[in-house]
Amino acid sequence: MVRCYKALSNPPPSCYNLRKVKIHVRRLRSGNGGSSSCAGDQHPQLESPGPAGSAGGTPNRRTRFRLQFPQLALRRRLGQLSCMSRPALKLRSWPLTILYYLLPFGALKPLTRVGWRPMSRVALYKSVPTRLLSRAWGRLNQVELPTWLRKPVYSLYIWTFGVNMKEAAVEDLHHYRNLSEFFRRKLKPQARPVCCLHSVISPSDGKILNFGQVKNCEVEQVKGVTYSLESFLGPRISTEELHFSQAPHGNSFQQQLVTKEGNELYHCVIYLAPGDYHCFHSPTDWRVSHRRHFPGSLMSVNPGVARWIKELFCHNERVVLTGDWKHGFFSLTAVGATNVGSIRIYFDQDLHTNSPCYSKGSYNDFSFISNNNKEGIPMRKGEHLGEFNLGSTIVLIFEAPKDFKFHLKAGQKIRFGEALGSL
Repeated sequence: MVRCYKALSNPPPSCYNLRKVKIHVRRLRSGNGGSSSCAGDQHPQLESPGPAGSAGGTPNRRTRFRLQFPQLALRRRLGQLSCMSRPALKLRSWPLTILYYLLPFGALKPLTRVGWRPMSRVALYKSVPTRLLSRAWGRLNQVELPTWLRKPVYSLYIWTFGVNMKEAAVEDLHHYRNLSEFFRRKLKPQARPVCCLHSVISPSDGKILNFGQVKNCEVEQVKGVTYSLESFLGPRISTEELHFSQAPHGNSFQQQLVTKEGNELYHCVIYLAPGDYHCFHSPTDWRVSHRRHFPGSLMSVNPGVARWIKELFCHNERVVLTGDWKHGFFSLTAVGATNVGSIRIYFDQDLHTNSPCYSKGSYNDFSFISNNNKEGIPMRKGEHLGEFNLGSTIVLIFEAPKDFKFHLKAGQKIRFGEALGSL
């Protein structure tokens, strides 16, 4: 306990800070000739500046409340958090942060005056164990429902997300044994006619979030929010695996992907809502030569969250299929999301997504070109390619001549087989 003769001449602000108090005490020591003890048994009096016209510096009601608040004790308790390891720190501060954002009238705001700072909403959301929740949801989807319970459960889902069961190949709800089969339902052949007049069609049902040319190695996930092209696709694949007629030129990652002089790089982002058709198809005639799997988070890819978190698609788990079409480089990326840890590619039996253990920032490569297969996997326009569970996002990045034009509007609904663009 430090004792001194008189009160501080320059009182600190009404919201006391322990470090500032220490500085004032040191100044008093130096003023008293460096003596380590002071006469008298009086404690230091921290006078708070009263309002104009208040006699004797009497503290007002707000100041009295702050003086009664156990600030120093809270500092000691909250200061212990900084000595913990990172996992323990998240465990201790996570519940308090949730209460900070949920409780009304700023009930926990006094804690911020004593040095505690809540996690940001983005950091709080990233700390949610979405991979564990997605695996639990996947197990729940595999549970076979009793026959009497299927129609009520599926009818509630249809009413909530606006599913059109008239397009389903099997309209009888009792046919689907579990939620997983219902999510991956097939459509009637005439429900999605494939447009043959345009060079690129929509690979799935969904909503167009963004499209256009790739500029400065940046791609827009939604309007005004971008992510790095190289972070999304990963390091460039060797030219031997891609059937390019000439080697890529240029220094930037974007220029290295463009294989033909006069071409540009284009992109299109399609968001699949929970009520949409969950399978995706080949958007054009092309050859798949390489697969790259990025384990990662499984945050929601809802457009609202995509505006909130920068480089969301680079954080989430995704499967990048790369190859070539008649105009050069072509890639299709299936991005996972919350409760959508299962990404299935029909011709790739070695792909396993949402595994319990993974290294952050790592990726797994697999080449479809071998001594026995020099051409890769040929895909025809409209051919079945893969499927999601619940909903997610498809990102197309491809090379095309400068006169390629999209026939789209941002935010519009689109169905599989409809035109994306043409020359």
